[in-house]
Amino acid sequence: MDKDKKLWGKISELKGLASIGFTDIIGSGIGAIFWFYIASVIETEQYGEISYFLGIAALIQIIALIGTTNVITVYLAKKIRIEATLYFLSLVISFISSVIIFVLLHRIDVSLLIFAFVINDLSIATILGKKCYGSYPKFILSQKALLLGTGIILYHFIGIESIIFSIVISYIPFIIIMRKGFENSKINFTLLKERKEFILNNYANILASGFRRDIDKLIIPPLLGFTILGNYALALQMFSVLAIFSGILYKYILPEDASKNPNKKLKKASIIGTIGIAIAGYLILPEIIPAIFPKYIDTVDAIRIMSLTVIPANLVLILWSKFLANEKSLFVLISSLISLTIMVVGIITLGPILGIEGLALTYLLASSVQAVFLMVSMKIFKNR
Repeated sequence: MDKDKKLWGKISELKGLASIGFTDIIGSGIGAIFWFYIASVIETEQYGEISYFLGIAALIQIIALIGTTNVITVYLAKKIRIEATLYFLSLVISFISSVIIFVLLHRIDVSLLIFAFVINDLSIATILGKKCYGSYPKFILSQKALLLGTGIILYHFIGIESIIFSIVISYIPFIIIMRKGFENSKINFTLLKERKEFILNNYANILASGFRRDIDKLIIPPLLGFTILGNYALALQMFSVLAIFSGILYKYILPEDASKNPNKKLKKASIIGTIGIAIAGYLILPEIIPAIFPKYIDTVDAIRIMSLTVIPANLVLILWSKFLANEKSLFVLISSLISLTIMVVGIITLGPILGIEGLALTYLLASSVQAVFLMVSMKIFKNR
C-alpha cells in the first residue's frame, strides 16, 4: 500500500512538472516569436524605447506586489489562505502607482500595463501555491496566444503605439483567478501581522531582485541611448529563451520545497542541463543572429556572454527556493542587494567603456557573485 502511494506521488510530481514544463516551453516560444517579430519590423531605437516603458511598468509592478508572488505560493502550499489580503493591498498600491505614472508620462498604456503585470503575477502565484497544475497551461497559453494574435494584428492596423496595449489585453483572462481568490478567502490583516518578518524580508528581496532585473532599462538610455538598449533588450530576450528550463524548475520546486519535498535528483539534473544549454547558446546563437536579425549584429558577442549566465542564474533559483521554503528570506534579500549593486556599478562603469559587451559582462558577473554568496550561505545555514 505504501509503495502504491509513493508511486502515485511520483507520478503526480511528474505530471505537475510536465504541465509547467510543457506550458512554459510552448508559451515562451510563442512570446519569443512575438518579440522577435516586433524586433525584425521596427528600428532598434524603437525596440529600445518599448523596453524602456516595459521596464518602468515592471519596476512599479514590483513595488505594488509587496513581495506577494513568493509569499502567496509558499503560504497557499502550506494551506494558509492569505491571498485575498495580499490581492487587496497590491491592487490599491497598483492604482495609486498607475495614476502617478500617468501624470508623469501621459501614457495610459503604461499605467494599464502595471495592473496587467500585477494581476498576472498574483494569479500565477495562486495557481502554483495551490498546485493546480492543470489550470496553469490554460491561462498561460491563452495569454500568449492573445499576445501573438492581437499584438501582430493591432500593430499592422494601428502601428507601434498598439504594442503595449496588446500586452495589457493578453492578461485579461487572469482576472478570473483574482475573482475566485477574493471569493475563496477573506481580507484578514491579522494573517499579515503574524507573518510580517517573512513578508517584509521577502518584499525587500523582491524589490532588490526586481530592480536588479529592470534597472538596466532605465539607466542605459541616458548613458548609451535607446539604440544600445534595443540591442541589449534582444540579447536579454535570447537569454530568457535559454533560461526557460530554469524558470520551469523554480515554479515547480518552490511549492514542493515548501511542502518538504526536496527533489534533489531533479535539481542536480537541472545543473547539468543548464551547462549544456549555456554551451549550445554560446556556440549556436551567434551564428544565426546575423541572418535573422541583421539590424542587431552588435548583439553577437553580448549573446555569447549572456548564454553563460544561464548556469549561475539556475543555481540562484534553486537556492532561492530552498531558503524561501524555510522562510529564511534574509539570505535571499542580501543576495539580491549584492546583485543589484553589481548591476548598477557595472552598467555605469563597464557600459560606457565596453558598450553592450560591458553590459553583458555585468549581467554575468552579478548572477555569478549572487550564486556564490547563496551557496556559501546555504552551507552556513545547514551547519547551524
